[in-house]
Formats: sequence, structure tokens, C-alpha cells
Amino acid sequence: MGDEYVLTEPEFLKLASSDETEDLCYPPDVVVRPGSAEEISGILKLANEENIPVTPRGGGTGLSGGCLAVHGGIVVYMDRFQEIVEIDEENFFAVVEAGVVTETFQKEVEKVGLFYPPDPASRGTCFIGGNIAENSGGPRAVKYGVTKDWVYGLEVVLPTGEIINTGGKLLKNVSGYNLTQLFVGSEGTLGIVTKATMKLIPKPNLSAVLMAAFDDPFKACKAVPALFRAGLNPSACEFMERNVMQMALKHLDKSLPNSDAAAQLMIEIDGNDEDRLSREIEKAGAVCDTGGAIDVILAESGQRVNDIWDIRRGAGEAVKSHSIYKEEDTVVPRAKLPDLYVGVKKICEEHGVMSACYGHAGDGNLHVNLLKDTMSDEKWNNELPDVITKIFKHCVSLGGTISGEHGIGLTQKCYLPLAMSEAEINVMRAIKNVLDPNGILNPGKIF
Repeated sequence: MGDEYVLTEPEFLKLASSDETEDLCYPPDVVVRPGSAEEISGILKLANEENIPVTPRGGGTGLSGGCLAVHGGIVVYMDRFQEIVEIDEENFFAVVEAGVVTETFQKEVEKVGLFYPPDPASRGTCFIGGNIAENSGGPRAVKYGVTKDWVYGLEVVLPTGEIINTGGKLLKNVSGYNLTQLFVGSEGTLGIVTKATMKLIPKPNLSAVLMAAFDDPFKACKAVPALFRAGLNPSACEFMERNVMQMALKHLDKSLPNSDAAAQLMIEIDGNDEDRLSREIEKAGAVCDTGGAIDVILAESGQRVNDIWDIRRGAGEAVKSHSIYKEEDTVVPRAKLPDLYVGVKKICEEHGVMSACYGHAGDGNLHVNLLKDTMSDEKWNNELPDVITKIFKHCVSLGGTISGEHGIGLTQKCYLPLAMSEAEINVMRAIKNVLDPNGILNPGKIF
């Protein structure tokens, strides 16, 4: 690859040693910055010969330790794969390299009136390849789905070095197994994605945002399925309880009405018909009123809408700035969200652990942040595993699972048997062993 792209200096190893997952640090032995699938192929072939661990890395925004070199070895940093190869305006597809920043991709397709909806909170820094590896979601998943719903083809370098191409610009394709979807969400353990074919749609011209304040978080959670029963299809439906809202406002030095309410729902509705949009906004407000909202406000100005989105997207960083924390990514069927919330709060109260909850209410996806706050180190370390286990068991009992969009990675692998049977885990192990017989690609993750 040449000396320029093989990095062993301490500052580069330090940068590659962590992501956004709490306080983890695993420096690799070397960071490489390949510029082609063929170079990655050569790296993986060499790693197989010498039995060296290889860890793919995108923007480093993950929340489960998925891109950390827990066994040292080589980190393959994908930042040079920055080309948007094609935006096909006739067929509504794009071909994009794995190192393109998600928001950059979104802005480029919007220039020609098209839309790529998945929008994780880190969209300004995360890479498309990382989104594919983690099957990322975001606020608009409630209407538009998650990353897997938009990936129709991949170029992948397998752990043994072979380069394969799956799928393509085809809305229908049942020629053999769906290998494309095998790699989506595989957390960089089955192959390194270098290029993707992504579906696009026409961009909606209009959108509006409501903020509905409630004096009880349970009422806010109950209002969510009521919106859908009323025939609405919001493009976002987000939940924030009071302590999260206040942390975010303080962190961003912003203000919003009703910031002292027990909980708020942020409801976005989009479309192309102004009259229909107005009717749906009115109906959404009425549903919230019926569900016990103490106030419902329509964001009138573009600046106010931007402020609301900034606050929601900044919630995670705001909570992190408050205290040592542990974030869990629970998800249940949407109508079970009230039960999930109540159970989480009861478990935390029993153990004396402070919690801060927010998330994608329309998906039943609740981010549960456990905060050390003023707890002693001993109590925090002793209580935390039991609290997490109880929360996950409660989540699974409601028909949910332990990760909606952050992945299993390093931090959640010990809890995976709570959500999956031994037979199911063994099937995944078997797939891993076939594709990566020497176990060199992103070892120490999921299992």
C-alpha cells in the first residue's frame, strides 16, 4: 500500500482505539488506510496466512464497541472510500463507496430531488459502510425503515480475501440466497463492505413538526400507538423524558416551551400535499390531546424545527456529559412501549440507579441510559450488571430484544443468550465459521 497509508505512530493508534461506547480503549498494532477492494483483499490474505486479527473501522461512532481491535492486530480504516460512484435518476438508485459520510450522501441525492431517509443521530460523521455493518436506524425509521430496507447490492471483501458482488439495481431478485442482507447488520464479522447500491425515492416537499407535552411519561408512551390507530404515518415519532430534555437544552444552550413537562413526543409528518399535511397535523394534535397531553405546539418556523431536531439529535451527547453512564438499546413491539418504560423505571428505582430514557417511540425503541451520578464506584460496579440483566429480561418478556440499532458488538455479547436460543446462536456461529475459518475478521464480537 505504501508507507503513507500504513500508520504505526502512537497518535494514530490512539485515535483508532475507541469509539462512542462509554470508556473503552483497545489500541491496534497498526492502522491501514486502503484505497481499493483489491488492497483490502491483499491485507486479508496476508492476515489469514499470519493469523493476525483484522478489524474494519468506519466513522467510529458506534455504541457497542463494534469497531474496536480487542485483540490488537490491524485496523482497516475506510476513510479513503469516499466516492459517490453514481446517482441513477432514472431508476432511483445510487452506487456509493463505504467511506462516504451519511449526511454527505443525503445532501448529494437531494440536489437532484431524491431522498435517502435513514438518518442515525451521528449522520454528520458516520460512514455508509458502518451504517450497513450495524443496520443503523434513526428517527425516520418509523416510516421509512432502517438501512437494510435501502441496500440492494454490495461489493464485499470476504475474510479470506475473495471479492464478491451481490444484488444490484433490481427491485426483484430471488436468484439464490439473499447474500446482500446476510452482510447487512453482520457488524463487520463476515466481510468488509467496500461499495453499496442504495435505493432512493423522491424527496417529500413538505414537513411539519409537533411537540406534545405530557405530565406523565406513561401517557406519552400510550399516545404513540394511538397515532397509528388513527391512520397516521408520521415520518418521526420521538420520546424524551424530562431529565433528558433538560440535559439537552443545557448542553446546547437552547430553550423550548414546556421543557419542565414530564415527557414530550416529537412528531414529524411529511408529504407533498399541503392540505393533507395540515389535516394530518391537526389529527395528530387531537390524538395527543385525547391521550392526555397538557400542551401541543406546532413548530412554525424553520429555525424552531431545526432547534427541535438539534435537541433530539444532541440527547445522547448531553446525557454523556452529565455523568459516567451505560446506554442500553432496548426495543419492543410499539404497543408495549408503555410497559417497557414502567418496568425500566421500577428496576432502576429498586437498585437506586438513576436513568434517563429517550428514543424512537414510533419503533418501540427506547434508549435507556443508566447514570452513575453520585453513586459510589463499588455500588455502581456491583449493581450495574444486575440492573442490565433485569432490564433485558423484562424487554424480552414483552416480545422485544436487547438491541434495536446499536448492535451486539463487544459490550452486549454476554447478554445475547437472553434474547436468542442456543440453536439460533449456533446457526450464526456456523455461518461465521464458513466465511471466516481462521476467525481473523473482527474477532471478539457478537459471540
